[in-house]
Amino acid sequence: MDITDGYLVVVKQDCPTCVEIIPALRELVAGGVQLAIASQDDADFPPGVPVIDDRDLELSWRLEVEVTPTLFKIAGGQELERIVGWDRTKWQTFMGTAITSSEVPEWRPGCGSLTQLPDIAARLAARIDGLPAFGSRRVALGKSEDEHEAMFARGWTDGLPVVPPTVERVTAMLGGTARDPAELVGILAPDYARCTVEKVAVNAVMAGCRPDYLPIVLAAVEAVASEQFNLHGVAATTWYSGPIVVVNGPIAARVGMNSSFNAFGPGNRANATIGRALNLIIRNIGGSRPGGVDRSTQGHPVKYTMAFAEREDESPWPSLATERGVAADRSAVTVFAGQGPSPVSDQTSRTAESLAGSFASSLRVVHHARAMQNIAVLLAVSPEHAKVFAKAGWSKDDLRRHIVSNLTIPAAELGFGYLGIDVGFRDAPPTDPIAKFEAQDLSFVHVGSPAGGNTGVFSGWVTGARGSQMTTVPIEEH
Repeated sequence: MDITDGYLVVVKQDCPTCVEIIPALRELVAGGVQLAIASQDDADFPPGVPVIDDRDLELSWRLEVEVTPTLFKIAGGQELERIVGWDRTKWQTFMGTAITSSEVPEWRPGCGSLTQLPDIAARLAARIDGLPAFGSRRVALGKSEDEHEAMFARGWTDGLPVVPPTVERVTAMLGGTARDPAELVGILAPDYARCTVEKVAVNAVMAGCRPDYLPIVLAAVEAVASEQFNLHGVAATTWYSGPIVVVNGPIAARVGMNSSFNAFGPGNRANATIGRALNLIIRNIGGSRPGGVDRSTQGHPVKYTMAFAEREDESPWPSLATERGVAADRSAVTVFAGQGPSPVSDQTSRTAESLAGSFASSLRVVHHARAMQNIAVLLAVSPEHAKVFAKAGWSKDDLRRHIVSNLTIPAAELGFGYLGIDVGFRDAPPTDPIAKFEAQDLSFVHVGSPAGGNTGVFSGWVTGARGSQMTTVPIEEH
């Protein structure tokens, strides 16, 4: 601070309000007011008065300036009060002197401080406040080494380019949560490695997330780290499974997640990068890599990313998270180990019974037409289909019962060799019909655009004691 008593105003040349009030600043200085002027972007602005050069923004950063101009009252080198923006009447009262210039306006809101720009703020935090005491190993690259090629070579990517996780970027990412960077989020299989908040932030940067996505990614990591999700089994299976992330609650709209047109496809940063961050964490921290522990026969795009928000408006049912015990006003993440979606297209059914029958008929082939029970599915019911069930007054349990009833198969059709197909029960099949699904293994989420009789089926890996259970975790926000 260049003054111990008096006033300080922080301005910048690239601020129309600051330019407009130059006559007032000159009048105050000429009138003997003890006023220091600090400029963020031009050491000669404003012209004709002494200026403190704050182009390194250290003074503005320490004073936590958010708007230019900001006027401070200083005593003993400490701030007593401040006025944000320009207001002739308030400034006169604040400083105890009249401002007579007719060339200045009565009021202007001012402009954003340069310290508020995200990239600048992160650099200032690292430079002025000191580098965070991160636990992650820092890798120095050679001067001629391309940072993107270096990350490919070190196996840190999913095959697509990633954002270099610099100290500044990770610092900015951690601004999305109040949690301690060193806090343990979970132990991640198959390497059973410690995954801290900091490690999650590093991979969220690499995936392209914004800081306000971080609480969602943290909750998703907690979900896959749980014993019931069984990440080791999901990661090591030869099947197609990957983490499917469903977000419920106010945070989804706040961060701009897509629950409508093309919710499972490209075009939405939050959807794409949240799911990608989780998969990078499973790869880089958990150690699941194709050809290593990951033995998936053919793989699936969900291993890159699959995250979306439920369309809670106009849904005839409680949300997935609410149904699973989370209060309706809370945000939550639900993670399901599966693949898909496989479409069920029914443009003609107008009754709940007919549409539920279509669903059941299509679900017969999940895993295999003779695969029975220990299978979970998540049906992403489109708004057009949901309206059919809403008109009939059907609950989710009504739909479950109808599907289970329609998919209870005569045992004779499930035996090994039936119709010349060597798949099915090798021993004597039971005599009673068998339901393909247990009712609790059928889950529903409302998602998609208003038009189109299309519902997506995410088929799970296996459920039961040795399989993976859908897992819901409330999101811890500021």
